[in-house]
Amino acid sequence: MNRQSMPSTDEKHRVPTIEDILRAKELLNGFVRKTPLHRSDTFSKLTGTNIFLKLESLQRTGSFKVRGAFVKVNTLSEEQKKYGVIAASAGNHAQGVAYAASTNNISCIIIMPQNASPAKVAATKSYGAKVILRGSDYEEAWITAQEIAKKEGRTIIHAFDDNHVISGQGTIGLELLEDLPELDRVYLPIGGGGLAAGIAIAIKSKKPNVKIIGVESKAFPAMKESLAKGYLQKIKSGYTIADGISVKSPGRLTYEIASKYIDDVTVVDDYSIVKTMFLLMERAKLVIEPAGAASLAYLLSNPGLSKNENVVSLLSGGNVDMYLLGQVVAKGLMQMGRMLKIFIQLPDKPGALKTVVDCIAEQSVNIVQVEHDRLSANISAGTAGVYLSLEMENENHAERLIQFLERKGIEFKVVS
Repeated sequence: MNRQSMPSTDEKHRVPTIEDILRAKELLNGFVRKTPLHRSDTFSKLTGTNIFLKLESLQRTGSFKVRGAFVKVNTLSEEQKKYGVIAASAGNHAQGVAYAASTNNISCIIIMPQNASPAKVAATKSYGAKVILRGSDYEEAWITAQEIAKKEGRTIIHAFDDNHVISGQGTIGLELLEDLPELDRVYLPIGGGGLAAGIAIAIKSKKPNVKIIGVESKAFPAMKESLAKGYLQKIKSGYTIADGISVKSPGRLTYEIASKYIDDVTVVDDYSIVKTMFLLMERAKLVIEPAGAASLAYLLSNPGLSKNENVVSLLSGGNVDMYLLGQVVAKGLMQMGRMLKIFIQLPDKPGALKTVVDCIAEQSVNIVQVEHDRLSANISAGTAGVYLSLEMENENHAERLIQFLERKGIEFKVVS
């Protein structure tokens, strides 16, 4: 394979320069994709500004992570390559490292938590990595990775706190400037901070007036709190659907870079992320993972922030568990007022349900699912409980149906 090598260095905590990122771009040429930058009329109208979507969801392995992993793996000496690499990850970083190792014929071990998604485990194995399930979360998997690295002499590929990894992620910033010279703002997800750090260095080095805004999960505002207090903070606990940015503490190097280059860090909740994922599927025909949708979710939740500006929302990945995707569709329909679930208790006799169904059909409402319940303690003898999941056009349609059922004297409860 003919490619330009990055200079190997042990100074992984050195702040990368624009020259490092330019070298990373040359190194990645032919091995990762230059992903599309797409202006969205739909999201521009919804936010009141010019929204451009950077589609890293279409990157190899389905995420931006492969950029940094590939650059890091290709800085290793021949001696280091002989002993192989190891990483701890529950998802995108795992696949990125596995792909980078496979292109170099390097032995690769990925430590994943025991509760990791079977789909992500299978995807990581498909790139030739050996997967070991160990621990209940990332931190326990990370401890195992360090132990094996020490025992076998493997090089650890950190997910974000490494200057080569950051340089690789920074190549996205170069692409943004190439495709949209009149760029005003970039909104991007922040977990450990490697993506934000690399892009910020790349863009600010060439156009310092461009604003870089990070978006974290409301449950894990580690970078936001660290920047506010002036030193690294650690989030004790939390839960978010966006596991890709559920990082308890940013890296020391990424924090240092963010302190200098990031203009602001905001937060977004799971409700907004789910709604955005649904809209991306329905309106843009894009399947985006929760962390990948965070920046656009913030913009949709705060319309009118940047009127008449060119704003990029970075959709950082598209690796979604299919079971989760089904939940997102159902919850998205409910949030948009297009799915209504009601409970009705009826006499347990022929024709009782038909009367209700006829009333619903009269309002042009589609019945998606019917569930009968005769055995629960709250169901009186001689009656049957019926749950109806109903699909409609919008919230106004749902309200009209509710009023119609009330006028007909049908007793019901809205479940969700």
